[in-house]
Amino acid sequence: MKKNIIVQFLILLILVAIFITTISLYNLRTVSIKSSVSNAEAISEVIKNGLDLHIDNPNMDEFLKSISSIKNIKSLWLARSSNINTQFGNLTFKNPKDDIDKKVLRTGITEYKITEALIHTDVRVSVPYKTTTTCIRCHKSKIGETLGVISVVLDVSTLKEIGIKSIYIIFLIVFISVAGIFLLSKKVFNPYLSLYTKLTENINQAKVGKFENIDIPEGLTTEVVQVTEDYNNLITIFKDTSLDIDTKLQGFVGYRDKSTQNTNPLNESKNIIDNLSNLYQFKKQVELDNTKGEIYTRIAQVFENKFNLKNFTFFEIDIKKQKMQKIISVGESLYCHDSIKDNPHLCRAARTKSDVISIDFHESCPYFNKKNKFYYCLNIDIVENLYLIVHFVTDTKEELEEIKNKSLFINRFLKEARPAVEVKLLMQALEESAFKDGLTQLYNRKFLDEHLKKLLPQIKRDKKKIGLLMLDMDHFKAVNDEYGHDVGDKVLKELSKILEENVRESDILVRYGGEEFMVLLIGVDTEENALSIAHKIGAKVRENEIDVYAGTIIKKTVSIGLSMYPDDSNLFDTVIKNADIALYEAKSSGRDKVVRFSKEHKTSVELF
Repeated sequence: MKKNIIVQFLILLILVAIFITTISLYNLRTVSIKSSVSNAEAISEVIKNGLDLHIDNPNMDEFLKSISSIKNIKSLWLARSSNINTQFGNLTFKNPKDDIDKKVLRTGITEYKITEALIHTDVRVSVPYKTTTTCIRCHKSKIGETLGVISVVLDVSTLKEIGIKSIYIIFLIVFISVAGIFLLSKKVFNPYLSLYTKLTENINQAKVGKFENIDIPEGLTTEVVQVTEDYNNLITIFKDTSLDIDTKLQGFVGYRDKSTQNTNPLNESKNIIDNLSNLYQFKKQVELDNTKGEIYTRIAQVFENKFNLKNFTFFEIDIKKQKMQKIISVGESLYCHDSIKDNPHLCRAARTKSDVISIDFHESCPYFNKKNKFYYCLNIDIVENLYLIVHFVTDTKEELEEIKNKSLFINRFLKEARPAVEVKLLMQALEESAFKDGLTQLYNRKFLDEHLKKLLPQIKRDKKKIGLLMLDMDHFKAVNDEYGHDVGDKVLKELSKILEENVRESDILVRYGGEEFMVLLIGVDTEENALSIAHKIGAKVRENEIDVYAGTIIKKTVSIGLSMYPDDSNLFDTVIKNADIALYEAKSSGRDKVVRFSKEHKTSVELF
């Protein structure tokens, strides 16, 4: 930068010198021309006066020759007008020599022409000879009329030589002046140029987070030295403050973004503050979300809109229950789903409770079966034994590296959402505890009452049926009396397990009270299908062996009553009562039976 300023200043001085020399040359040329014209006009006046004195003198030609011999006059001639030719015939005057003579005779205005060569320069001047009081004695013309023209060619080379010498002198003076000014200015301005260069370098360094003071050059004025010291003090304060802010923000966030290295700490701090602001807004929103699904959807929107992620999947893994549930899927990503959906314990991220990333030369996860893709899995502990796995997939290594750089901040969003998700799970657990039986974990009668309010209208709209099975453990009181209530509880748990294993997920299991259970077969096609399921349950209970203690095995049976909605009644309470009547018929007729409700059963019960 310093060299550039010096070169530019030197070029400016040279241009000034050239400009001054050019102006001087132009002025000298102009003066030479004006001097030549003045000389020619003076000579013409001499000739005019001579003509007046020698017009009738036979020595007229000698007079003109004597004039022509004057130094620097290269040629001299006279030309007459047509009026003189008509009046006097052939006189000493000649006809116009060229167009310039003709123009001067016609206009009566002095004309000149410059002929320049490398060394010699000629100035030709043609001056009109006009009628005077002396002329009208002999010529038939008016005063002021052009009678002829006097043309003189002057050699002004001497003036040109003088001018060139003057130019050399001027150029030399200007060059010496320029060199002197340059050397003087260099000495004077060098400290300022040095200061400017250092200031420029420090500003460029500051842009990438390096704040350094300036070493003050010698030769500066007191005011500039003071300004430079103020700048150094400001930079020191700025450096300490920005680094302090950056350190505290990094400590608060807990990471440094690798992509922002070698940048201004204030810019990085600004980015962190922006991200923290986004996090705060995000946290406030998820706290107001109603369900866990809404929270997951909000996180997915952040991943798409803020981080520009295109392929990712959220899925939950319950390690204790060995269940996997896919929550949200964007783009194409979960290429390992088929391998781990029935065996969630195979998921490396859930098993190791750590992130799993694509690695060169070997696979960190053997179940990701897309060889031309790259993956990144994040594991978040939601509650005990329940993990949220966020699975990202990229097409290139560059995209994978970008996710790595963003992963810590992505984790921040997930961790901010975690308490809200945990609250929603807790509320869900509380609701389930209110609607579930504590022993068997099946739904209770309270849930049945609430759920029927939504279920029955939907069944009517879809024109479907519900098969209602009412089950009762045969001789259950004897188990409690002989083996104790703990064994009785175990028998009930075994029954609930058999029921869960032999009905569909869409069916509803209810512990109706004591040893009595209810199964709602939702959307069952016919009563034959319902009876088939009931017989299957009865057979499974009959075959099940229950280890009581010390190798003692017992087997139990159940009695089942079936009623169909809406075939038997449009009122579900009546259907429940009908199933209970059918159950009573099964127990009274020998137990371990499945009985379909009929009107005869109702009559016999009423009679009884």
